Amino acid sequence: MVSALNAHMIPLTPREFQFQLTVEQMAEPSVTVFVARNGDGNAVGMASLKEHGEGLGEVKRMFTKPEVRGQRVGSALLQQVEQRARDRGLSRLVLETGEAPGFEAAWRIYERSGFTQCGAVLDYPDSGYSRFYEKKFA
Repeated sequence: MVSALNAHMIPLTPREFQFQLTVEQMAEPSVTVFVARNGDGNAVGMASLKEHGEGLGEVKRMFTKPEVRGQRVGSALLQQVEQRARDRGLSRLVLETGEAPGFEAAWRIYERSGFTQCGAVLDYPDSGYSRFYEKKFA
Protein backbone atom coordinates (compact mmCIF):
# COMPACT_ATOMS: atom_id res chain seq x y z
CA MET A 1 0.00 0.00 0.00
CA VAL A 2 2.77 2.45 0.88
CA SER A 3 4.59 1.89 -2.41
CA ALA A 4 1.32 2.30 -4.36
CA LEU A 5 0.63 5.57 -2.52
CA ASN A 6 4.15 6.83 -3.15
CA ALA A 7 3.91 5.94 -6.86
CA HIS A 8 0.65 7.89 -7.06
CA MET A 9 1.96 10.94 -5.16
CA ILE A 10 5.46 11.42 -6.55
CA PRO A 11 4.39 12.79 -9.97
CA LEU A 12 1.89 15.26 -8.45
CA THR A 13 4.13 17.52 -6.35
CA PRO A 14 7.85 18.36 -6.30
CA ARG A 15 9.65 15.88 -4.03
CA GLU A 16 10.89 18.57 -1.64
CA PHE A 17 7.25 19.38 -0.84
CA GLN A 18 6.16 15.79 -0.14
CA PHE A 19 6.03 14.93 3.54
CA GLN A 20 5.49 11.21 3.74
CA LEU A 21 5.85 8.98 6.75
CA THR A 22 8.17 6.08 6.03
CA VAL A 23 7.14 2.53 6.88
CA GLU A 24 9.50 2.73 9.85
CA GLN A 25 7.87 5.95 11.08
CA MET A 26 4.45 4.37 10.65
CA ALA A 27 5.55 1.65 13.11
CA GLU A 28 6.31 4.17 15.88
CA PRO A 29 4.10 4.08 19.01
CA SER A 30 2.67 7.55 18.23
CA VAL A 31 1.17 6.27 14.95
CA THR A 32 -1.90 4.10 14.44
CA VAL A 33 -2.32 2.63 10.96
CA PHE A 34 -5.70 1.54 9.61
CA VAL A 35 -6.01 -0.82 6.62
CA ALA A 36 -9.21 -1.45 4.67
CA ARG A 37 -9.52 -4.89 3.11
CA ASN A 38 -11.83 -6.29 0.47
CA GLY A 39 -13.82 -9.52 0.79
CA ASP A 40 -10.76 -11.56 -0.18
CA GLY A 41 -8.67 -9.96 2.57
CA ASN A 42 -6.57 -7.88 0.20
CA ALA A 43 -5.59 -4.37 1.32
CA VAL A 44 -7.46 -1.72 -0.69
CA GLY A 45 -6.89 1.38 1.43
CA MET A 46 -5.00 2.83 4.36
CA ALA A 47 -4.88 5.82 6.67
CA SER A 48 -2.83 6.76 9.72
CA LEU A 49 -3.22 8.85 12.82
CA LYS A 50 -0.05 10.43 14.18
CA GLU A 51 -0.34 11.80 17.70
CA HIS A 52 1.69 14.93 18.43
CA GLY A 53 0.76 15.44 22.09
CA GLU A 54 -1.25 18.19 23.78
CA GLY A 55 -4.49 16.99 22.15
CA LEU A 56 -3.23 17.26 18.58
CA GLY A 57 -3.40 14.50 15.99
CA GLU A 58 -2.50 14.41 12.32
CA VAL A 59 -4.09 12.43 9.50
CA LYS A 60 -1.33 10.83 7.41
CA ARG A 61 -0.96 8.42 4.49
CA MET A 62 -4.59 8.39 3.30
CA PHE A 63 -4.88 6.27 0.17
CA THR A 64 -7.30 3.96 -1.60
CA LYS A 65 -6.55 1.80 -4.59
CA PRO A 66 -8.08 3.04 -7.85
CA GLU A 67 -10.40 0.02 -8.16
CA VAL A 68 -12.29 0.96 -4.96
CA ARG A 69 -12.47 4.71 -5.40
CA GLY A 70 -16.03 5.98 -5.29
CA GLN A 71 -17.02 3.18 -2.87
CA ARG A 72 -16.48 5.39 0.23
CA VAL A 73 -13.49 3.37 1.46
CA GLY A 74 -11.56 6.59 2.12
CA SER A 75 -14.47 8.04 4.09
CA ALA A 76 -14.70 4.88 6.20
CA LEU A 77 -10.97 5.01 6.91
CA LEU A 78 -11.18 8.67 7.88
CA GLN A 79 -14.05 7.87 10.24
CA GLN A 80 -11.84 5.27 11.92
CA VAL A 81 -9.04 7.81 12.30
CA GLU A 82 -11.47 10.32 13.81
CA GLN A 83 -12.91 7.73 16.22
CA ARG A 84 -9.44 6.73 17.37
CA ALA A 85 -8.57 10.42 17.89
CA ARG A 86 -11.68 10.90 20.03
CA ASP A 87 -10.97 7.69 21.97
CA ARG A 88 -7.45 8.96 22.67
CA GLY A 89 -8.82 12.30 23.93
CA LEU A 90 -7.51 14.42 21.08
CA SER A 91 -9.21 17.76 20.55
CA ARG A 92 -7.96 18.65 17.07
CA LEU A 93 -6.96 16.82 13.91
CA VAL A 94 -4.88 18.48 11.20
CA LEU A 95 -3.56 17.34 7.88
CA GLU A 96 -1.44 18.42 4.95
CA THR A 97 -2.30 17.37 1.42
CA GLY A 98 -1.33 18.50 -2.03
CA GLU A 99 -2.54 21.68 -3.71
CA ALA A 100 -2.47 20.56 -7.32
CA PRO A 101 -4.59 18.75 -9.88
CA GLY A 102 -4.91 15.13 -8.79
CA PHE A 103 -5.85 15.91 -5.17
CA GLU A 104 -9.51 16.82 -5.78
CA ALA A 105 -10.84 13.52 -4.41
CA ALA A 106 -8.86 13.99 -1.20
CA TRP A 107 -10.22 17.50 -0.74
CA ARG A 108 -13.78 16.19 -1.17
CA ILE A 109 -13.32 13.46 1.45
CA TYR A 110 -11.89 15.88 4.01
CA GLU A 111 -14.48 18.59 3.37
CA ARG A 112 -17.40 16.12 3.44
CA SER A 113 -16.08 14.86 6.76
CA GLY A 114 -16.20 18.33 8.29
CA PHE A 115 -12.58 19.39 7.91
CA THR A 116 -12.03 23.04 7.07
CA GLN A 117 -9.09 24.66 5.35
CA CYS A 118 -6.64 26.43 7.64
CA GLY A 119 -3.18 27.93 7.56
CA ALA A 120 0.02 25.92 7.64
CA VAL A 121 0.17 23.44 10.51
CA LEU A 122 2.95 21.84 12.53
CA ASP A 123 6.30 22.44 10.84
CA TYR A 124 5.07 22.27 7.25
CA PRO A 125 6.14 25.17 5.03
CA ASP A 126 3.46 27.34 3.46
CA SER A 127 4.89 26.65 0.01
CA GLY A 128 1.85 26.88 -2.23
CA TYR A 129 2.19 23.14 -2.91
CA SER A 130 0.24 22.17 0.20
CA ARG A 131 -3.33 22.57 1.37
CA PHE A 132 -3.99 22.35 5.11
CA TYR A 133 -7.11 21.21 6.92
CA GLU A 134 -8.24 20.96 10.51
CA LYS A 135 -11.14 19.52 12.47
CA LYS A 136 -11.80 20.37 16.10
CA PHE A 137 -13.69 18.08 18.45
CA ALA A 138 -15.99 19.44 21.15
